[in-house]
Amino acid sequence: MASAIHMPGPVCLIENTKGYLVVNPEALENLSAITQPVVVVAIVGPYRTGKSYLMNRLAGKNKGFPLGCTVKSKTKGIWMWCLPHPSKPNLTLVLLDTEGLGDIEKSDPKNDSWIFALAVLLSSCFVYNSMSTINHQALEQLHYVTQLTQLIRAKSCPRTDEVEDSSEFVSFFPDFIWAVRDFTLELKLNGHPITEDEYLENALKLIPGKNPQIQNSNKPREWIRHFFPKRKCFVFDQPTNDKKLLLHVEEVPEDQLDSDFQVQSENFCSYILTHAKTKTLREGILVTGNRLGMLVETYLDAINSGVVPCLENAVTTLAQRENSAAMQRAADHYSQQMTQQVRFPTDTLQELLDVHAACEREAIAVFMEHSFKDKNQEFQKQLVDSTEKKKEDFVLQNEEASAKYCQAELKRLSEHLMESISRGTFFVPGGHNLYLEAKKKIEQNYTLVPRKGVKANEVLQSFLQSQVVIEESILQSDKALTAGEKAIAAKQAKKQAAEKEQELLRQKQKEQLQMMEAQERSFQENMAQLKKKMEREREDYMRELRKMLSHKLKVREEPLTEGFKDIFELLNEEINRLKEEIETAENEEPSVFSQILDVAGNIFIAVLPGAAKLVDLGMEILSSLCNRLRIPAKKIIK
Repeated sequence: MASAIHMPGPVCLIENTKGYLVVNPEALENLSAITQPVVVVAIVGPYRTGKSYLMNRLAGKNKGFPLGCTVKSKTKGIWMWCLPHPSKPNLTLVLLDTEGLGDIEKSDPKNDSWIFALAVLLSSCFVYNSMSTINHQALEQLHYVTQLTQLIRAKSCPRTDEVEDSSEFVSFFPDFIWAVRDFTLELKLNGHPITEDEYLENALKLIPGKNPQIQNSNKPREWIRHFFPKRKCFVFDQPTNDKKLLLHVEEVPEDQLDSDFQVQSENFCSYILTHAKTKTLREGILVTGNRLGMLVETYLDAINSGVVPCLENAVTTLAQRENSAAMQRAADHYSQQMTQQVRFPTDTLQELLDVHAACEREAIAVFMEHSFKDKNQEFQKQLVDSTEKKKEDFVLQNEEASAKYCQAELKRLSEHLMESISRGTFFVPGGHNLYLEAKKKIEQNYTLVPRKGVKANEVLQSFLQSQVVIEESILQSDKALTAGEKAIAAKQAKKQAAEKEQELLRQKQKEQLQMMEAQERSFQENMAQLKKKMEREREDYMRELRKMLSHKLKVREEPLTEGFKDIFELLNEEINRLKEEIETAENEEPSVFSQILDVAGNIFIAVLPGAAKLVDLGMEILSSLCNRLRIPAKKIIK
């Protein structure tokens, strides 16, 4: 939880040692403790451009990320600072400060490209920090964006080529902010004032011409517009004109900094803290601190093994780990709630099963909240199996507690009777009637004992069975009774014993039916919650498709240069494909849901056979559920 975050300062998340990127276990431990969704702000840019200062301001501190005061780059690798979000209590703010790009001391020039790509992959708000103006040189320094198609893949098996694969980046790329430091120009265009955002968009306009140098200059412009549909710009004056103060700007009181710079810094921080979105993967999967740590490990494993990081593979790996944890969390929740709420022994089996149903409903909800992409409901099936076994254990504990309690109570109530039998009190004329009265009193007192539980009748029946031989002996030795009266008494005793057996059998049949109904309710609850989750996921998927389509339509309207026409000719195909995909998804919703729920239904019934047996018993509720979820009843009966 955010309130549990205690990071007084940044820690290194990814160490850069001689061009080799290694994740820091301490940072992963910090991330693993964060169960809230995260807003991840990453900043990149040339070294010695004041990136760390802005990140400290976002943290609400003057110090934190180290600021260099020489020409040497201070930050190495990627550093992280996790803080409670200052304005959104249910979110955690994660700040990532990266080492400077273009550092001449680096041995591997590709190292910068990986730092840039990781910042894009991990962040929900990506800040590019540069100096002076957005000009040809500044755009040339941003050439890393043109390499993203070689460094990142959206899918493990692209349909045709890298360009088409890259067209899906917009579905998971962060928002883009360009921060221009020590800005010296007036915000004017053709003699008219313009906004910072207009300044950026004007700088990203393509330069007409077929010259190869012009084409290369246009590349960063094309890819920024292609990858980042949401763009923002902030310009900053120099913090102070005093060079000595500038060398230690983190120690300068705020009121001694340039007033315009103060306002600009405040606007920058306010915008990010207000508008930076929660980190989300494709299809609306929220990223928590724990999930962010898993992504870092997955991406670095791919990079260090020479494989291009793939979002689809990362999500699959993440889903396996998260779903396993979600299943265990849900199973533990069920056990904890049952332990807290069940008081052994319960009066009836139904009382226990009602608590079970409520706890299971909560457990399924816990699983649904923390799981995603559970292929073939593998982990949900494990939860169903686990919950069913735990329920059976609770039923057994309940029976054992009831039996133990009832046996103790009967022993207490029959103490006087057993002593009388030992003394021969009933082996006298008229002793049989005296014995029957004593036994009846025990039974009456036993009925008054509270909360005997599910084994009350069975334990009583067992006690009565243990008295049959003794009662027969007392009956036969009673000289006050004639042979005919003894025969009638013996017959009456057998009749009562048979009635007790029938009553016990009816109770067992009732309890068996209740257990089957509990399995049916479990099946119903699992299917209902799965259907709701599928509907939410489908809405996220459709929203993602429409977002991609909207961006592609916007890109198609923009002017193209000669060198990029071959790439953007694919736009029409992509647009048509997306339209068809959206139309197909809308039209095939019922059949797709039916197929998935059909498979899931059969999986759950394999664990919950009682749900299927209820169909044979004529239970209409399951049949109506199957019709509602479009699951063929004949498959369930199988």
